[in-house]
Amino acid sequence: MFAVFKPARKVALAAVTAVATLALTACDPISVGGGGPSINTSKPVPVALLVPRGSASSGDQALAQSLENAARLAMGDLNGVKIDLRIYDTAGNAEVAAAAATQAVSEGARILLGPVYAEAANAAGIAAAKRNVNILAFSNNPAIAGGNVFILGNTFDNKATRLTSFAARQGKGNMLVVSGNNAAGQAGQQAISSAASRTGANVAGIVSYEQSQNGVISAISDIRNQASASGATSLMMTATTAGALPLLTQLLPEAGVKPEDIQYIGLTRWDIPAQTLALPGVQGGWFALPDPVKSQGFKSRYTAAYGSSPHPIGGLAYDGIAAIGALVGQGKSDALTGAALTQGSGFQGVNGIFRLRADGTNERGLAVATIQEQKVVVIDPAPTSFAGAGF
Repeated sequence: MFAVFKPARKVALAAVTAVATLALTACDPISVGGGGPSINTSKPVPVALLVPRGSASSGDQALAQSLENAARLAMGDLNGVKIDLRIYDTAGNAEVAAAAATQAVSEGARILLGPVYAEAANAAGIAAAKRNVNILAFSNNPAIAGGNVFILGNTFDNKATRLTSFAARQGKGNMLVVSGNNAAGQAGQQAISSAASRTGANVAGIVSYEQSQNGVISAISDIRNQASASGATSLMMTATTAGALPLLTQLLPEAGVKPEDIQYIGLTRWDIPAQTLALPGVQGGWFALPDPVKSQGFKSRYTAAYGSSPHPIGGLAYDGIAAIGALVGQGKSDALTGAALTQGSGFQGVNGIFRLRADGTNERGLAVATIQEQKVVVIDPAPTSFAGAGF
C-alpha cells in the first residue's frame, strides 16, 4: 500500500514504458484526505509544469512543447484566475524529474503538473511529498497513483468499465476475453474482469496468446472453441492496431468467429491510425473514445493558435490547468488539497468530463463508437456530467 505523503513511497517500475498502462504492483486504494498546501487566492498561483524536454528522444521535444502550448491555451480560458506557470525540464528521466520537483517546490510551486513517464512521475511524487505538494501526472499507469500523485491519463479501467457496462445493456455482456500474454495484455484482461464484476457483464472465458504472428495463429482455434462452448455474445480484445488486432480480425472471421454472430469489442482505440478503419474485420466493432466533439474542438483551437496539431496527450496539460483554475476560482485557500482535487462533480476537460479519485486514479467520461463503412460512428455519446454517468 502507498503511504500518504511519505517520501519513502516506492513502486516497482522497472518494466514501465512511456505512458504505460501496466499495473505492475498491486496495492489497496487509500484516501488522500486533505493533504496539500494552502494558497493565496489574491495572487497568481505558482504551478510547475514538468515536461520531458532535454531527453535523447526527438519525440520528447515535440511532446514537451505541445504540453506547454496546451497549458498556456488553458490559462487563457480561466476567466480571471491567474496562474504563474513555471516550466521545468525532466529529460524524461526519473532522477532529473526528482530534482526538478524539488527545485519547483523550493521555488514556491503549490502544485506540480506532470511529468509524463511513470518512473519520472513516481520520483517527482516522492520529492514533492516532502513538502506536502500534490502532483497531477500525465501518466496513465495506475501503479504510480496514490498519496500525493494523481494520474490524468486515460486508463484501461475507464475503458473497460464503459464498454462492459454498455455491452451488458445491449445484451452482449457474456464476454470471451482475448488478450496478449505480455504485461499490457494481462493488465487489460484484469481491467475487463474487474469491470465486468461491477457492471453486470460476465467473463465467459479468457484466451491468451503469445505476442507473435505464430502465437496469434495458434490461438485462433482455442478462441473459436471457447466462444462456441461458452455461448459468448461478445469478444473483448485487448490488442492494439499496431499489434495483433489486424491479424485477429482477419483470421477470426475466416475461422467462423464472425462479427455478425458475436460482437467484436476493443479495449484500445480502433480509429488510430486512420488506415485501421479500412480493415474488413473491424467493421461493426465497438470501442471507447473521448468525446469526439470536444476533442475536435480542442484540436481546431490548438491548430489555429500554434499552426500544428497537438500531441495525442497534449490535452492532458490543458485538463490539468483547467482543473486547477476551476478550484482556485472558488477562492478557497485549500483549493489544491487532495480533498479539493477529488471533488465528486469533477471537471470539464478538452476530451470530456473527468474526475480524480482518492486512490490517485481517475474517471473519464467516454463515448462508445463503432465503425461503419470505414467511418467512426458514435453509438452512445459521452456523458456530460457524472450524475448518471454510469461509473
